[in-house]
Amino acid sequence: MKMLWSVTLSLALAGAAQAGGSAKFRLTSADISPNGTIANKFVFSGFGCKGDNVSPALAWSGAPAGTQSFALLVHDPDAPTGGAGWWHWVVYDIPATASSIAQGAGTASGAGLPTGAVQGVTDFGSAGWGGPCPPEGGGKHHYHFTLHALKVAKLDIPAGATAALIGYMVNANSLGKAEFTGLYGR
Repeated sequence: MKMLWSVTLSLALAGAAQAGGSAKFRLTSADISPNGTIANKFVFSGFGCKGDNVSPALAWSGAPAGTQSFALLVHDPDAPTGGAGWWHWVVYDIPATASSIAQGAGTASGAGLPTGAVQGVTDFGSAGWGGPCPPEGGGKHHYHFTLHALKVAKLDIPAGATAALIGYMVNANSLGKAEFTGLYGR
């Protein structure tokens, strides 16, 4: 009976330590509320859309233990592409010391991103933020912002890699992810 009590107490203490010692991995934006409408400032400028194409501010906390870098994937699964969706922003090799990306950092040069971060080519055909621009009358689209905590400091990604290949490498090295969704339709 004494041994059973000891095992039970040990398991209870371990569970309490784990629950209290690990913060939840969270991704937030001061510019886009979860399931909120994305403002015109962040909408693409082109293809009939007349937004400012500014990338939103993002912040995160509570990364899993062992995180060596981060990767950000922004995807619209509702885009009428035959099932592939549309990649709006792909950023990887974000240093583990980073906890945010400033509004407007997603320019083609990526100069405002954390040092060392790399932008992949989006479905717009270039690197950098490409804001929402769904077809007219297609209803509201869901823009998934997903930040992965990675177990490697750098991903082995060849120059010019597709967003799908980058996504594959990100998922293969992910320790955990934090996400939210923004909405936009026209």
